[in-house]
Amino acid sequence: MAVYSKKTKAAIGNHVILMLLALIIILPVLVLLFNSIKPDEEFGVNPLGFPQTVRLMNYYDAFVAGNYAKIMVNSILLVAGTLAVCLTFSSLAAFSLAVLNPNGKSTIMIGIYLLVGLSIPAQLFILPLFIIWKNLHLNNTYVGLIIIYSALNAPFAVFLIRSYMIQLPKELFEAAIVEGASTIQLFTRVALPLSWPVFLTTGLVVSLAVWNEFLFAVTFIHNEEFKPISSILYSFQNRRDENYALISAASVMMAAPLAVLFILFQRNFIAGLTSGGTKG
Repeated sequence: MAVYSKKTKAAIGNHVILMLLALIIILPVLVLLFNSIKPDEEFGVNPLGFPQTVRLMNYYDAFVAGNYAKIMVNSILLVAGTLAVCLTFSSLAAFSLAVLNPNGKSTIMIGIYLLVGLSIPAQLFILPLFIIWKNLHLNNTYVGLIIIYSALNAPFAVFLIRSYMIQLPKELFEAAIVEGASTIQLFTRVALPLSWPVFLTTGLVVSLAVWNEFLFAVTFIHNEEFKPISSILYSFQNRRDENYALISAASVMMAAPLAVLFILFQRNFIAGLTSGGTKG
């Protein structure tokens, strides 16, 4: 009974902590949702509660005023371009480290672990990178940001995909080699079909990072026509600093696409994220 009582108390304690953490996350989101459907004049008397009058036109006004049709296309192009570049090169590197066992593998993996664990601050290299990009005429271009985002997310992508691929049965690769498969065929016909959960996980993480990235977007993009959704929200807030209803609606529209995407694929996301942690 004593052991059972201790387990029960521990379970209750864990649930209380988890509920508190959930409330810390959920309550600000609820306040944001409530504020996004309030008339602006209601903020002075009811800044946190449910709106007394629901005004869904806030979303339409924010969509038109912020030119969201254009900036969402900009962000989608950046996400798609980064996924294409980052996942292609990261998966090739991960396949090499996990299956081909190249010379210097341990040194390479130490470097990846350090990059993932220590995360070099962007402020350390953003100024020289800006000068280089200016000389290469890559400022105010999708290509310039896609290269930066791909490089920033590549260490994590390589680490995660490699952790998954290293668990794939070696017998499958050996059988394919006996059948005369080339290295590219080992990658495309054996490794890729078996690794789609980790590709989905990595893709969601990279997409979230690119969609929400602000520092490089506001530094390297000055033309309003090329600005992604994260930087345009900042300028929208500056232009309408007193209209909190439109700012809240704009924030919801920024967060909604990836939130919906995560909800739809959360099982695959968690499966891909945890499966790579069982073997180093």
